[in-house]
Amino acid sequence: MAEGNQTIMEKAEARFVDKQKKTAEKNKATAEYMSEARAREIKTARLRELRLAKEEADRVAEALNPTPKKKRVTKKATEAKA
Repeated sequence: MAEGNQTIMEKAEARFVDKQKKTAEKNKATAEYMSEARAREIKTARLRELRLAKEEADRVAEALNPTPKKKRVTKKATEAKA
């Protein structure tokens, strides 16, 4: 009977060790995922800041040097030239 208890204990110990390994792997994967998500958020925020700064600079440049609007060519004007 003692041998039977010994093998049951060994099996229980093995299951416990397997569960601990799986939990450790899960925690590691979760930490990697969270780290990558945070890095992506930081990069997105930086790129958004750069885009907004560029758009603002473009608006300021356009306000200082407006591009001349092209005149619309009417049908009569093209017929008169021909």
